[in-house]
Amino acid sequence: MSHGIPRSNEVEPRTEQVRQRELKKIEEYKELVDLVEAKIQDRDYTLEALQLTSRLLTLNPEYYTIWNHRRRILQHRLAPLLSRDSTLKGQWDDYSPGEMNEGTLKFITSDLNFVFSLLRKFPKCYWIWNHRLWLLQQASTYLPVPAVRKLWDGELLLVGKMLSIDNRNFHGWGYRRVVVAALQRPELCDENVGASMVKDEFDYTTRMIRTSMSNFSAWHNRSVLITRLLDELAASDDDRRNMLDEGTAALNIHSIGKLMCHAELILIQEGLYTDSRDQSLWFYHQSLMCTFDPIFASRSMTPNLSQYDRLAYIRSETDKLLEMLEDDRDCKWIYQALIQLAMLYKSTSGSWPVLPERIGTWVTSLQALDPLRHGRWADLEQRVRTE
Repeated sequence: MSHGIPRSNEVEPRTEQVRQRELKKIEEYKELVDLVEAKIQDRDYTLEALQLTSRLLTLNPEYYTIWNHRRRILQHRLAPLLSRDSTLKGQWDDYSPGEMNEGTLKFITSDLNFVFSLLRKFPKCYWIWNHRLWLLQQASTYLPVPAVRKLWDGELLLVGKMLSIDNRNFHGWGYRRVVVAALQRPELCDENVGASMVKDEFDYTTRMIRTSMSNFSAWHNRSVLITRLLDELAASDDDRRNMLDEGTAALNIHSIGKLMCHAELILIQEGLYTDSRDQSLWFYHQSLMCTFDPIFASRSMTPNLSQYDRLAYIRSETDKLLEMLEDDRDCKWIYQALIQLAMLYKSTSGSWPVLPERIGTWVTSLQALDPLRHGRWADLEQRVRTE
């Protein structure tokens, strides 16, 4: 299993017959590589050369040099459609601009379809995602806005389907951010819908987190989007501390009901109580704790909390973690969070929230549970003693 997706472990027995068959495949593969290289060397950018790269990339999409060759062939074959030089247009001389745009669109769409067939089989191959973006960039450069908008809209649907299959595929999440950024460009914005997709994407992270709490990419997107969302709403200090439905729905500039910071803390606490060993949850928890750190508060979702409020939140979080610790004394993440909160409280108020000796026992437990990072915890122990 990988990210909840079953993987086949079946291995064909290594008989002599199997070995000979594999050797034959290797020879055929090498011949295909040599043939493609020869075509490129001879500047043979024909349809046959393009089809040869398709065959080769279907066998091995990680061969990034062949992707470069394919783009060179595509650029050559697109040139007659894109160039205003009549000597290059050739068979397209008698076609109208609209017909030539249609030809360019069909050409790009055809290659997008080819790439999609590879994505379904190799969803975590960098070069496939990279080539797909290149095709979209060509479309954005040479096609009219309505056609480009339709292509990017299609990409958003596609990456949504890809993430529904594997919701932790970070290639897909990265691609989604690029697609959303493209759709928010002024020239592609739908006047009836508006430019910003921040609220929609924030809601999307909520849905994905509800599907599976263990999702680094969804939590990361959420941490970036939440401050942008409030900024776009021109939220007041009171608004920033209030949001309905745990920050997912009914967010508007007039009413943001429940305490926002608590909503996010409730969401992350729900996850931590479900699986206290999940690293992605603790990373988001740590980002929320920065809200109460005067050093980072200005870039947080509630930058103007009073010191009294910050200390109250830190004490509240400490109490929750101590409650978790009673049921899970072998979880290093709880000890680490407790120590970080204690040091944050000390740096903010000048005093420790608990006896220093108790903090020392947390460090000792952390050293025992995570000996591979002994030096890091020894340094942390020294800092606690110093402060």
